[in-house]
Amino acid sequence: MKRCMFVDDSSVIRKVAKRILNGPDMIVTEASSGQEALDMCAFEMPDVIVVDGNLEDMPATELIRRIRAAAGQFPPQILVSLVEVEVGAIMRAKRAGAHGYLLKPFNRPQLLERFRTLQAAA
Repeated sequence: MKRCMFVDDSSVIRKVAKRILNGPDMIVTEASSGQEALDMCAFEMPDVIVVDGNLEDMPATELIRRIRAAAGQFPPQILVSLVEVEVGAIMRAKRAGAHGYLLKPFNRPQLLERFRTLQAAA
């Protein structure tokens, strides 16, 4: 069973993602800050992490780097979640270790398709 973590300061985004993805094949956890995500990753590293590109407590690139440093042998796939296509932010996230990006707000078909793409690339 895959484990996914959504890191976003918006409880609405986290709840919508959880409602869409949670099921027999995936467990979705939520973190409202970068530090909370790091604490949760230290306990159990998810398979996929979606990081808000505009967290209040730390830059997304820092969180991505710190997750990569802690990941060990089985690093997670990481997406940065943005409200608009900003090439600079996407490139910074990729240099930090992200696999790609996800635009928000998202709907069920968009989110499921993005996760299918991730699984195909794994």
